[in-house]
Amino acid sequence: MKKILLLFLLALVACKKKDTTWNTDWIAPAVNDTLRLSSLFNDSTLVAGASNTINVDLTRTILNIGLSDFLSIPDTTIKQNFNPQLNLSNVPAGYQFVNSIEEHEINLNPIQLKKIHVSQGGIQIKVSNPIGTKAFFTIQLPGVTRNGVVFEKNYIVDAGTVLNPGMAEEFLDISNYDIDLRGEQGLDFNLIQSKLIIKTDPNGPAISISTSNIFRFEATFSNLKIDYAKGYFGNQIFEDLSTFNVPYFNNITEGSITLPNTALQINIENGMKLSLKGKITLANNTNVNGNTVNLSSNLLNNAFYISPATGAWNTLAPTFQQLNFDENNSNIKNYLENLGSTHTIGYQLQLNPWGNVSGGNDEIFPFSKIKLKVKAQMPLSLAANGLTLKDTFDLDLEQDDSKTHIESGKIAMTVTNAFPLSCDAVLYLMDSSNVILHTVIANAQISSALLGTLDAADGLYKKNSNLDFVLTDAVLKDINKIKKVIVEARFDTPNPSTGLSEMQSIPLGAFLAVKLNAKLNTKIIL
Repeated sequence: MKKILLLFLLALVACKKKDTTWNTDWIAPAVNDTLRLSSLFNDSTLVAGASNTINVDLTRTILNIGLSDFLSIPDTTIKQNFNPQLNLSNVPAGYQFVNSIEEHEINLNPIQLKKIHVSQGGIQIKVSNPIGTKAFFTIQLPGVTRNGVVFEKNYIVDAGTVLNPGMAEEFLDISNYDIDLRGEQGLDFNLIQSKLIIKTDPNGPAISISTSNIFRFEATFSNLKIDYAKGYFGNQIFEDLSTFNVPYFNNITEGSITLPNTALQINIENGMKLSLKGKITLANNTNVNGNTVNLSSNLLNNAFYISPATGAWNTLAPTFQQLNFDENNSNIKNYLENLGSTHTIGYQLQLNPWGNVSGGNDEIFPFSKIKLKVKAQMPLSLAANGLTLKDTFDLDLEQDDSKTHIESGKIAMTVTNAFPLSCDAVLYLMDSSNVILHTVIANAQISSALLGTLDAADGLYKKNSNLDFVLTDAVLKDINKIKKVIVEARFDTPNPSTGLSEMQSIPLGAFLAVKLNAKLNTKIIL
């Protein structure tokens, strides 16, 4: 039968005097998908709540600073020179004529450091010898140790002259070194020590050393990164306006929601062994329509104090301060119901508000952090009244009316809805300049699951709905101009009995299963 039909069609094509045309109906599957909340949010945002419902956990970390964020060691060059005050003659081979320690200050004001641990960095060492025999240099950095061993390097520097001294140079990695900055007496801060020992070549000749001979040692500390420090870190103030986004709200353009009673917390964590003073200066959010709501509360712009962390390397325990904004002390409900997609939090934090009360014994460890988090956990319950979401997609549908083409059709949608939300759907078809050419309204509503029946298998109410988007002749006439489509969904939470919008909780496992079929009347031209 198929072969006979094929031969008949071929005969029509071969023998026709003019185009042969006929119409046929086609049904083509377009989409078969299931929308679940887990595909819209990460696992940490949605958590199980009471009574088989969902809680929304909106937590954002807006400040997370450690030692490297407010303390850096500048590149520092220390120099130690020896210049004889008297002329020395017949200096024997192997004679030691220098053995001295000097202290060098690192400019860290107002920070006063006693000890640091270098996680990364290096030293460029240079030594010069102006005499006519080899010189043996021993370079020590007292207080710079690794596993308890003091930093020491030995150099044999070739003979030279005052104008052209012998030179030795080397770059050394000092990662994982500890540096004691208390000086030779152990009572100061921000001091690096150097010890220089020089002797003449034990196998060389006796020589003379004059007052014009200058023996030089130079060490440049560069790119030091530290992950531990002990001392006094000043009373620096950190203040800023931090902005974060909730991108899901960008598509909400109209309507309103009513949320259940909820709260917002701002948590401040102090993981450093120093005192903190702080305050939250403002909080506001702005929705996609530009409407801004400021959080108002007596907790704003009032100072709070946080004690130092306790413990040490393996036992460090941060201290915390929590500000709780609820309906008794703020306008938090209005704040959240604004559905702000952009949130701004202003804060001010001060280290050591009472000065150096620890006697320079503040400590910051590798894992010490000062954090500021915003957190709101609430049941995923809402009363929606015309809550409107819009999104725009590219679309490119072109056809040639002189060839096989679509004359009429529709997009048929079959939906199984397990959300307690009803939805009206609209398509806006636009050209490349974003001018809306046609509006296509679904001929029916996606009904709320509460109008359906309970499925004993998973405990969810489900409702099936069928709706069509009709592609009119006018739409098909402009189909080559259509380049974009806006999908608009208007949600309500109706009571199944009264039809009035009221608070509904979103159950665990809620989904929206969608099947789309393109039902097309096609004119075939051969």
